[in-house]
Amino acid sequence: MRVRDELATDRDAVHELHRLAFGDHGEMVVELVRALRDDDPEALSLVAESEDEVIGHVLFTRSLLDAPRRLVQVQVLSPLAVTPQRQRRGVGGTLVRHGLRLLDERGVPAVFLEGDPRYYARLGFAAAEELGFRRPSLRIPAPAFQVARLSGYEPWMTGTFVYSATFWDQDCVGLRDTDSD
Repeated sequence: MRVRDELATDRDAVHELHRLAFGDHGEMVVELVRALRDDDPEALSLVAESEDEVIGHVLFTRSLLDAPRRLVQVQVLSPLAVTPQRQRRGVGGTLVRHGLRLLDERGVPAVFLEGDPRYYARLGFAAAEELGFRRPSLRIPAPAFQVARLSGYEPWMTGTFVYSATFWDQDCVGLRDTDSD
């Protein structure tokens, strides 16, 4: 398996990967990926490739931390997908670790996400609220709101995490009550 930057020629394969990995929500994730690419042309988009096939994808895009001193440029990890037949084999973890290493080299102080704490704790993420960060929405379960603090992080960098408008426009923040539709 090889991890590399996503190329424009990978986009159809990446979209199909998200459709497969996210099932009923796959098309919504594809639309989020498209919108995030448009919103953040400098996004870090990585693919895992095996035998010339894209088997995994992770996207890191710009966001903000509303800290007491000033706004801080941070990143958000979303989405992460691995083709179903390759899940539970380290592909996602490899993508995340590689991305965190690159972001750390760029001086990014922190990376936020919404996800399963049992999975992401192994990759260096911790419960963000316990570290002084506030969720941007109460629909995000507290355990799912996580952060990886990188070497550029300083103790004064606490406050409210702010998603880019794209996440709000795509209605991709927190859980929705599907019974009330």
